[in-house]
Amino acid sequence: MLLHNITLQDFGAYRGTQSLDLTIHPGKPVVLVGGLNGCGKTTLLDAIQLVLYGPRARCSGRGNRSYETFLRESINREADPKGGAAITLEFSITVEGEERLYKLIRSWSMSGKTLHEYVIVKVDGKFQKAISEGWADHVEDLLPLEIGSLFFFDGEKVESLADPDRASAVIRSAVYSLLGVNTAEQLSTDLLALERRTKLTEADQEALGQIRELEEQIKAIEQEVDHAKDRAAKLRSDVDRAKRKLEDAEHAFERDGGVLYNRRAELEQRHTEVAKQLEATEEALISLAAGALPLQLVADQISGLRKQAIIEEEANTAAQVLDVLISRDQRLMDQFGQVLGERERQLLSEHLKTDRRDREIAMHAERILNLSPEGMAQLTAIDSVIELEQRRAEELLEQAGEQASALEDLERQLAGVPEADLIASRLEERDNARDALRRAEAELEKAVEGYETSKNRRVGLNQRLERAHDERVQSLVREEEIRRITDHCKRQRAVMGKFKDLLLHRRIAKLEVAVLESFGQLMRKNGLVKNLSIDTERFQLTLIGADGDPLDSGRLSAGERQLLAVSLLWGLARVAGNRLPSVIDTPLGRLDSRHREHLVDRYFPNASRQVLLLSTDEEIDEHLFERLEPSITRTYTLSHDDTTFTTSVEPGYWWTAGAAHVA
Repeated sequence: MLLHNITLQDFGAYRGTQSLDLTIHPGKPVVLVGGLNGCGKTTLLDAIQLVLYGPRARCSGRGNRSYETFLRESINREADPKGGAAITLEFSITVEGEERLYKLIRSWSMSGKTLHEYVIVKVDGKFQKAISEGWADHVEDLLPLEIGSLFFFDGEKVESLADPDRASAVIRSAVYSLLGVNTAEQLSTDLLALERRTKLTEADQEALGQIRELEEQIKAIEQEVDHAKDRAAKLRSDVDRAKRKLEDAEHAFERDGGVLYNRRAELEQRHTEVAKQLEATEEALISLAAGALPLQLVADQISGLRKQAIIEEEANTAAQVLDVLISRDQRLMDQFGQVLGERERQLLSEHLKTDRRDREIAMHAERILNLSPEGMAQLTAIDSVIELEQRRAEELLEQAGEQASALEDLERQLAGVPEADLIASRLEERDNARDALRRAEAELEKAVEGYETSKNRRVGLNQRLERAHDERVQSLVREEEIRRITDHCKRQRAVMGKFKDLLLHRRIAKLEVAVLESFGQLMRKNGLVKNLSIDTERFQLTLIGADGDPLDSGRLSAGERQLLAVSLLWGLARVAGNRLPSVIDTPLGRLDSRHREHLVDRYFPNASRQVLLLSTDEEIDEHLFERLEPSITRTYTLSHDDTTFTTSVEPGYWWTAGAAHVA
C-alpha cells in the first residue's frame, strides 16, 4: 500500500483546502512534515486514521467524546458548519495481483443540530456505490484496524510500548493479524463449527419427535380450517339477509317520499336561487323600460321627424351650392356648345335650368327642426338603439318565463315533500338496516381473513412435515457420511493445531531476530543486550543481558526503552514485508544525540517502503536533516497563524523554506 495524496478541508486547525503530495521516488521513502508543537502534526495523523476507519479510528484528539461530538468539534472554527469538513485520501494497493488506485472521501456537515456524514469511494476513477456503503467492512479486507494501528503511531504510542509488559498485547495482535497466525486459528475454529453442525444432524430421535409434533399440529389446524370455513359460510348468509332488509327499507323510504325528503334542503336552496334570479330579470326589464325602448311606440312620428330633417338638410345644401351651380352651368354650355347640335344644346340648357329651379325650391323649404350635425347623427342612430333594446327585452322576457316555470316546478316538488314526523320511522329503519349490513360485512371479512390464515398455516405445516420426512430419509442415507466428516474434522483440527503452533513459533523466531537486529542498529550501547525472547503463551518480551541472564527493563533508560518500542514496530514491519506505509509522529523525544542519529541514519530510511515523518524543528534539526536528506522525496512545513488559530501547509522544511523540497 502506498499513499499518494491527502487533502484536508476545514479539518481541525487546517482552514480551507490544504493538500500534501505523498508520492515518493525509488530509494527515497521519506516525506518529511515539519511543525512546531500545536501546529497540527498529530491532527494530520488523526486525519489519516479517521478517513480510513471513521468511528473506530484511534484518534489521539478524540478522548472520551462521542464520535458525533468529535466530528462536530473537528470542523474548523472559522468555517461554516453547514459546509462542514472533509478528508480525501488517495492511495494505491495491490488487490489479487493488480494495482488499484483508491480515492476515499469522508465528509461531514451540520444541518441545524443534526450531523450528516458521507463516505465516497472511487476505484481507478470510477465511483463504487457498494464499496462506499460498505466501506467499514471493505477497509478491513484492505487494511485491518489492528494492523493499521501498528504503522500509524506517535510518540505517545511509542512510550506505551516502551514497557515490555505492556508490549505483549501489541505483539500478540501483530503476530496473529499481521503475520497470519489468526488464519490457522480461524480455520481450526471453522472445522470445529462444521463438526458441531454435523453432529446435530445425528439427533435422529429429535427429528422423529418433530415429525410427530407436526402431525399433531396439522390435525389441529384441519379442525380450525373447517370451523373457519363454516363460520364464513354462515356469515355470508347473514350478509345476504342484511342486504335484503336494506333493499326493503330503501324501497319503503322511497315510496313514502324519502328521496324528496332527503332533497328538501337542496330544493329549498334551489327555490331561493331561482326566485332571486327571476327578481333580477324583472328588475332588468324595468330598467330597460326606463330607457329608449318606449320610443318604439312613436315609431311613425320618429319617421316623420327623420324625413323633415332630410328636407332641411337638403335645403341647407342647396343654399350653399346654388351660386356655384350658375357658374358651373355657364362653363358647361361654353365648353360643349360648339360640339353639340342645336337640339342637344337646348336639352342641356333646359336640364341645367330645371336642376337650379328644383334647388331653389328646396332652398325655400320651411325649417322646423334646425338640427345640428350631432342631433342629425343621433336621429339617424335611434333606430339601431331601439332595435337593440327590443332584442334585449325579448331575451329577458323569455328568460323570465323560463325562471317562472322553474319556480313553479320547484314549488310543486316542495309541496310533495313529506313532513319529518311522517318519514322519521322509514329513515330509522333504513339507517338501522345499513348499520346491520356494515356489521355483518365486517364480521364476514374478519372470518374470511381467519379462514385464509388457517389455510396458509396448514400449507406451511404440510410443507414442514414433508421436509422433515425428507430430512429423516436423508439422515439415514447420510449417517455413514456424517461419521466420516466428523472423523475428518477431528483429524484436521489436530493437524491445524500443530500447524498453528509451528507457524507461531516460526513467526516468533523471525520476529525475535528482526527486533534484536533493529534494536542493535539503534542502540548506542552495543553490548547491553545480547539476545531477546518472546513467550508464545503470554507474548512477553524478555531481554537477555551480556551475561546470558534476563535483563530487568528498569536498567534501561527512558530513551533506550523508547528505542526498544521502535525496534519492536520496526521488526514487525520487516517480518511483514514492509508492505504498508509508516506514519511516525514526534519520534525523537527523550533520545540523546547519538540515538537520534541512529534513528535518522538507520531506521527512518528503512522503516517501510514509504515513511511519513512528522517532526518539530528540534527533533529533525538542521544537522539531522542533512543526514536524512538523501532519503527524502518531499518536505512540508505546517505554518500556524496564532491570531486566527489556523494552520496552512507550506512547501519546504525550515532550512529549505521558500521552495518545495522535491528530491
